Amino acid sequence: MREDHDDRSGRARAMTRRQILGIGGALGLMAATGLSASAALSRRPPITGAELRSAVPLPPPFQVPLPIPAVLKPVSTKSGVDHYEITQREASAEILPGVRTPLWTYEGTFPGPTIESRRGRPITVTHRNELPVPTAVHLHGGRTPADSDGYPTDLILPGSWPDATHGAHGAEHGMHDPRAVLTKLTRDYTFPLDQRPTMLWYHDHRMDFTAPAIWRGLAGLHIIRDDAEDSLGLPAGPRELPIAIADRAFAADGGLDYPSVDPTLRERPGVREPYLAGVLGDVILVNGAPWPVHEVDAARYRLRILNASNARHYELEAVTDDGRRLDLVQIGADQGLLATPVTHQLLPLAPAERYDVIVDFSGVPIGSRVRVVNRLGSGRTRDVMAFRVVRNATDDSRIPRTLSNDLPSWHRSDAVRVREFSFRAGQMHGEHGWLIGGLPFDPARSDVTVRLGDVEVWRLVADVHHPVHLHLVGFAVLARGGRPPLPHDAGLKDTISLRPGESAEIITRFDGYRGRYLFHCHNAEHEDMGMMANLEIT
Repeated sequence: MREDHDDRSGRARAMTRRQILGIGGALGLMAATGLSASAALSRRPPITGAELRSAVPLPPPFQVPLPIPAVLKPVSTKSGVDHYEITQREASAEILPGVRTPLWTYEGTFPGPTIESRRGRPITVTHRNELPVPTAVHLHGGRTPADSDGYPTDLILPGSWPDATHGAHGAEHGMHDPRAVLTKLTRDYTFPLDQRPTMLWYHDHRMDFTAPAIWRGLAGLHIIRDDAEDSLGLPAGPRELPIAIADRAFAADGGLDYPSVDPTLRERPGVREPYLAGVLGDVILVNGAPWPVHEVDAARYRLRILNASNARHYELEAVTDDGRRLDLVQIGADQGLLATPVTHQLLPLAPAERYDVIVDFSGVPIGSRVRVVNRLGSGRTRDVMAFRVVRNATDDSRIPRTLSNDLPSWHRSDAVRVREFSFRAGQMHGEHGWLIGGLPFDPARSDVTVRLGDVEVWRLVADVHHPVHLHLVGFAVLARGGRPPLPHDAGLKDTISLRPGESAEIITRFDGYRGRYLFHCHNAEHEDMGMMANLEIT
């Protein structure tokens, strides 16, 4: 069976005609000029989105130390369940030196605190919402029961919210969700964590307002560990570093600049016309610091990399001061360890993707520097961060030839059906939007129904860049454009980066839990403007 589903513009960075015609700047230009989709795609824009320019002086790169997010401690560990508490609240931080920036935060920090857990040991996280708008929390990559997955209309309402329905169901946008679950002030999220060890991340997932909420600071890391991974001898302790990369732009008052139609994020969703394809910032932050530097030993380091940007894509390389590239030895993907290591010199990274990478600094002279460069950036966005090798040290870590034996082995012949989904620009309620199978998201509509335990092959087709994310399950990449997967497609993933005009095939088994889940583009502006669909597992 096959189913087809078919102004701040003055601060916007000047774009070439090629970028604009490639939908990099504004879908409205396509409508106004009559530019066809095929004509737009023939130009293959290097980026999807438009860049804001900061209105404050920016610091030179590689001077601010790399922060390491604090690890959150449980408030109790009774009955085999670790219980955490997180307050969502407004705070300010010195992101740029000498400048205070207001933020929306988890526990007052940006990024939020890291949760570290053990495979198979469940946790409960109580979130308290002291922000001025409703929120929803999604553990990205988690094998999570539906009632804790952070569905976009399952909201925590702040105490100041006028009533239990205003804006909660998306009613002001012509949509209503009779299945929405609303709680006042607090909500408990339960995560069984019966899944492979990996690095996940948690972030806001409120319908229509995910992008500005993440931009304002609502994101944090969650690492799952187990005994088998601990025994491999990989770099650990201070030589295991979380690297959460995000771009932002800063307004003249030091606040985070974002082109919301409604800056209060209370009523009307969306962004101003030039930014419909995605919002890009001109400042690259790592763990909340601009272009940071980190002092390292002449040894191996494990970098657990997340692209936490709304729309920006990266192509990372590690380059010494004398121009030599260091190998990026990939040991893991979104959903945990690979079977065997894969060595890269360039590593593409789409929004929401994670890569687990080993970098060996032992061959770098003491006192010299290694820059992490974004090959897709230009000007200030070409630099990401730097490492300064400051001392010799012993190193008993290793990279085993076999990393994991528990990856699923799905085959096309296992699939009970093949489905096809297009991810394209279109009209949503009479305005510009982003559609899956020609339809904008509607929480009241059932888009795809699968049976628990079924294996399916999905063919995904894109017009411009679309990082496609499936909730609940991991998947394997079978093909891109009818050809074998690329080297960085190895392992078990939950987000795949579709390039302009590209198709890809993935395979997965829908196991774990029954209920209502999502799949969507993780360009957060696309997601807010309709590029989500419902997935019912029965």
